[in-house]
Amino acid sequence: MKWKKDPYFDSIEHIHKSTELKRIVSLKNVIARNPSGCIPISDVSKKGLQFDLNIKVARFLRQYPSIFEEFVGPQHNLPWFRLTQKAAEIDREEMNVLEDHKGDIRERLKKFIWMSKEKAVPLKIIQGMGWYLGLPDDYLQKFDDGSFRLVDLEGGLKGLAVESQGRVLSVLQKNAMKQGVYSGEPMEALELPLFPSKGLRLKRKIADWLIEYQKLPYVSPYEDYSYLDTDSDIAEKRVVGFLHELLCLFVEHSAERKKLLCLKKYFGLPQKVHKAFERHPHIFYLSFRNKTRTAILKEAFRDESAIERHPLSIVRQKYVELMMESNPSLKRRRSTNDEVEAVDHEKSESDVDCNYESVEARTEYSSDGIVAGGS
Repeated sequence: MKWKKDPYFDSIEHIHKSTELKRIVSLKNVIARNPSGCIPISDVSKKGLQFDLNIKVARFLRQYPSIFEEFVGPQHNLPWFRLTQKAAEIDREEMNVLEDHKGDIRERLKKFIWMSKEKAVPLKIIQGMGWYLGLPDDYLQKFDDGSFRLVDLEGGLKGLAVESQGRVLSVLQKNAMKQGVYSGEPMEALELPLFPSKGLRLKRKIADWLIEYQKLPYVSPYEDYSYLDTDSDIAEKRVVGFLHELLCLFVEHSAERKKLLCLKKYFGLPQKVHKAFERHPHIFYLSFRNKTRTAILKEAFRDESAIERHPLSIVRQKYVELMMESNPSLKRRRSTNDEVEAVDHEKSESDVDCNYESVEARTEYSSDGIVAGGS
């Protein structure tokens, strides 16, 4: 299937600025959780790798004056940073959301673990998916509420496990039951919601295949799948259903495709699971904006009533809007710097002209054309 650009999905800012926002929020948390509400740059200047930065931390902070306010500290004239008033207000809102909806966020993590083969996932995998799931930075240090068990996994890894608590239904199953088109019987057919992009046409051969594909049994990502032939269309439909449910759990209902590859081993996904996003353009949109591949669940944006919004989604959109307020400030700053440089350049040229005239006035020429310096 040929990839078709969709301007609508390419223009959703809170999706495409998510990676940058993650860095901002991590630094914001360091500042906001400091008892004084501000930090010297020396506290974070050597932690660029920790925040996934490829530029100096101070330079990164200065790119967002609408979020981070710089001032001269009390000692040695070092630069210090604190949150702007607007950023501090959104931070307080974020903390309230995390407290009020901690049950929802816990259930999303439990579902994530339930989809794994052994109902247990390494801590490093959970940490890597934490931003997408909406987990606070310190969540794995505070999860001891009886919902999870810390277990030892192969390779000396530590992981979180959950006990199965009866049947868990996927978002697809719940919606189909509400519509009265699915009863939940084992190996029952369930059609996947399709949302074709404008101008995207399938070849007749592919369209015919898709019609038959929709009639295949649906295997929930929470159910046993070990009996499936891995090369069958039913197994592929199970993988598509897994990716659909996974993106339903995420804050932005999207993720960088490469970040999902680490799930293959623990979630029983095929080696070329990333191809599913390309094979099913009516279900997923693969955006190439920002020189990366971002997988987006179309249903979350084309039928907002079908998928429950993550509690943090509105807060993150507010952060992104505040991020974008930095652009005019940076433009004014660059304009001012350009004006200063222009003035300095003119002054420099003026000084050169004055020096040239002074030297010329003091120069005398001898009768044979040899230049001699005057007194």
